[in-house]
Amino acid sequence: MIYELRTYTLQPGKLNDYLKLNSEVGRKIRGDRYGRLAGSWTSETGVLNQYVHLWEYPDLVERERLRGELAKNEEWTRGYVSQIRPFLLAQENKILSPALPLKPPAEGSHVYELRTYRAQVGRAGEWLGHYKAIMPTREKYSKIVGLFQTEAGQLNEVAHLWAYRDLNDRASVRGAAMKDPEWQAFIAKSAPLLVEMKSTILIPAPSSPMR
Repeated sequence: MIYELRTYTLQPGKLNDYLKLNSEVGRKIRGDRYGRLAGSWTSETGVLNQYVHLWEYPDLVERERLRGELAKNEEWTRGYVSQIRPFLLAQENKILSPALPLKPPAEGSHVYELRTYRAQVGRAGEWLGHYKAIMPTREKYSKIVGLFQTEAGQLNEVAHLWAYRDLNDRASVRGAAMKDPEWQAFIAKSAPLLVEMKSTILIPAPSSPMR
């Protein structure tokens, strides 16, 4: 299984127009016939006016085949892509391999946090090993949704996705975890492996399977 994380930056003031077309036109045309949509969100912090969507494919060969079929779909290219293209300022794409199975949260509404950590060259696997070992401790406070390592895009990068009831819940959970001695020990040995950390708060888009 592989995942594709696509981030589109929209012109200021055009995000709602894009979301309307995506929900009413794009999703109806594409569905999950050309890859399964795992989740889609809009950015609440960091770079604003962004649409972030996570796609699931059996493997890279099948992704290439399905995207090739999608490109031949004139309803998609003429009826949808041609309408959204004027709204787009930039596109970014990352191919991710899962380090843990994707675990969407239970029913209910959530806010999400996408954290991306860039490790020293060649040391992302080492950081991941520490992180997976500490997961039982961290998940005493909240459950992880997804953990990935980049295969294409920014290399030596790990992405992890978390869900919270709201931003107050996030603050409470992270505050409690930071007081845990085992978590503190993990940070002490893992933080020196990192060169960059980013965090984006995400709100589920209208068509997102994850709410």
